[in-house]
Parts: sequence; structure tokens; C-alpha cells
Amino acid sequence: MERLKRYWFLLVSCIVFVLLGLGLFLFYQEGNLLPHQLKIGATYMTMNNDFYKTLNEEIEQEVSENSDILLTRDPGLDAAKQAQQIDYFIQEKVAVIIINPVDRNSSAIIKKLKKAKRQGIKIVVVDSQIQGADFVDSTILSDNYQAGVLCAEQLMRDKTSAKILLLEHESAVSGADRIRGFLETIAGHPSYQVVARRDVLGQTELALPAVQEVIASGVSFDTVMALNDQAAMGALAALDQAGLDTVGVYGIDGSPNMKALIETTAAAKATVAQSPYDMGKAALEASYQLASGKSYPSQKVIEVALIDKDNISQYDTAGWQ
Repeated sequence: MERLKRYWFLLVSCIVFVLLGLGLFLFYQEGNLLPHQLKIGATYMTMNNDFYKTLNEEIEQEVSENSDILLTRDPGLDAAKQAQQIDYFIQEKVAVIIINPVDRNSSAIIKKLKKAKRQGIKIVVVDSQIQGADFVDSTILSDNYQAGVLCAEQLMRDKTSAKILLLEHESAVSGADRIRGFLETIAGHPSYQVVARRDVLGQTELALPAVQEVIASGVSFDTVMALNDQAAMGALAALDQAGLDTVGVYGIDGSPNMKALIETTAAAKATVAQSPYDMGKAALEASYQLASGKSYPSQKVIEVALIDKDNISQYDTAGWQ
């Protein structure tokens, strides 16, 4: 009888121990750190863009392999919402915030990031910049100005003159720099004229009606320069619906969809490739270095490359580079 009691006591003790261990595991999995874990918060201007999805997946994979925690949020192009997400990261006591800002000048976003910095959180900005970014620990971005230059140079090789519709995103530094690089390259060449400009926030669903509106207005154009491939895709759809297959479209990103169209569609002329893989790796490298108290360059610029009909065969049209 005494032996049976000891048996049941040991059995119950083991069950309690296992349940306690499971409870502690689930508790920490819900967002509380185990001693060796690093917690990172990531927020991008919109996840309605495969570039940011791929960038985040690159970060997420390694974070998971390291048994660390990544909290990812999508503000949906809403600066106020992104500011709230930064507040959430502060409350969660993340070690690093990786951010692609909705608006580089947003006082709400800047205020919250400065608050995070005062609490010892490292700030890594990706694919953009922030106004007055002296408090940012590192900025990881593609050579966006050069991307615009490459598009302009390709246009001038393709045509001796052009009437250009610009599709922009003025509040995003990356988008503004791309358009600036394009415009400064065609400056001094009067045969290349900008005849219309529309701010489409880099979104396909905004670019399509914007291009339709320009067509309906009677403005004559034979070229579309889009700040990114998503806007270029919207332009190509609008042009296809209107039967304007002689208008050339240039984009930036090197997205699988745009590369496939360059290969198969006359209107899709070129894109400038940036790599979400390289950017994700650099952002994560910066995060781990900074979180461990080591230094990391305040800015890292990733090279870009032109993809056109002459070299499209060298690229994988089913994925990013």
C-alpha cells in the first residue's frame, strides 16, 4: 500500500512538473523572452507589396532559426497606425525596431521612434530614410537615385524623344529619390518632356485609375516612368485596356511580375532590380550587431542593376534576385 502511494505521488509530481514546464513555455512564446532570446519589431509601410513580404520572410527565417522572436506589423500606408505600432513594440520591450516608414516627415512616427531610442531600443530603417535621422542607428537602402538614373539612360537609348507621365510617391524617400535621379538625368535634353505627374503611393490599384484619368483627359504621352513595379503594373493594365500598346513603361524593383512582362510584352521596357534578400540580410545583420552592443555602419547602400529585354534571360522571372 505504501509503495502504491509513493507511485501515485511520483506520477502526480511528474504530471505537475510537465504542466508547469508547458505553461512556462507557452507564457514565453506569447511574447515574453527566454533569457537568450532577442525580440525584434518590424513594420513596413504596406505588406501589399511583394518586395516587403519577401524582405520580411528573409528576416523571419533567420530569426526563427536563432529561436528569437519577430513581431511584424502592417500599417497599410497609415502613418498614425504605424506610430501606434511603434508604441506597441516599446510596450513589448523589443531590442530593435526595423521600420520602413509610411512618411519620412511624419511627426507622429518620428516622435515614437525617438521615444523608443530613449528607452534603449535600436532603430534600423529599411528601403527609405527618415527626416532628421540622427537618432537612427542604421539605414539600409538600395541606391534609389541610381535606379532613376538607369531608367532615364535606358529610355534615352530606346527613344530619341519622349512625352513622359510620371507615377510618384512623394512622401517616400526611396520613391522621391528614384524620380529625382530620373529627372536630373533627362534635364538638359529638351526632347524628353514630362507632360503629367500623378502620386499613386506605389500601389497598382491607384496607378491604374490614375493612368486612365490621364488618358481620358486627352494628355498625349508615349512613356510612363513609375517609381516602382507595382505602379508600373497598374500603368500597363490601363494601357492594355485602352489599346495603347506603343507606350513604353519603366519601373523599379525587379519584381517577378515585371520581369515576366519584360520578357513577353512590348510595352514593358525595363525595370531596375533591387534585392529584398540582400536588404533583409543587411537589416538583420545590423539588428544583431547593434543589439549586442557592437557598431554597424550608419548607412548601407545596396547596388542596383538594370533589367531590360536584352538581358532578361540572365534573370529568374519566377522570383527575386
